[in-house]
Amino acid sequence: MIEEARRVQAEARCIYTEQEVEAALDRMAAAITAELADSNPLVLGVMTGALVVAGKLLPRLHFPLQVDYLHASRYRGKLSGADLQWKAYPSIALKSRTVLIVDDILDEGETLLGIRDYCLQQGAARALCAVLVDKNHNRRVAGLTRAEFTGLDAPDSYLFGYGMDYKDYLRNAPGIYAVAGT
Repeated sequence: MIEEARRVQAEARCIYTEQEVEAALDRMAAAITAELADSNPLVLGVMTGALVVAGKLLPRLHFPLQVDYLHASRYRGKLSGADLQWKAYPSIALKSRTVLIVDDILDEGETLLGIRDYCLQQGAARALCAVLVDKNHNRRVAGLTRAEFTGLDAPDSYLFGYGMDYKDYLRNAPGIYAVAGT
């Protein structure tokens, strides 16, 4: 698998450079701050994709907040999604909280919609989504047309970097890349 990941990385085309992604994170942080600075938010990172995004975004939010995580996935190291599988639920109570769900990408939206619905079922006052990348296509599920906070729009290609993976590899790529041929 490592050789396949090396080949995919070598053949990929850069969609956004590291500098462009960092600028997008600055814009996201400003928008989130304007909306949530006075709301005592709970920020939930969706593992594993949000690991990089949350790590880069949180230091840009200069107001009091709490951080937790959850682990729910449809991909599990594959290139296409299946049913939503929960591996870890948040440990901080969501009741009456403003919850900001941070993830790497909004693709079809099933994962984020399921997580948002879970937060609201747990009594969250608000559940907002922040994604680094919104993939442009018309396969979005009903109920989640766009995240409240979006860093970048990207073509309908298989992407990796800044938390997004190719078969559990390449999350650490310093930019956002499209797999060749997608």
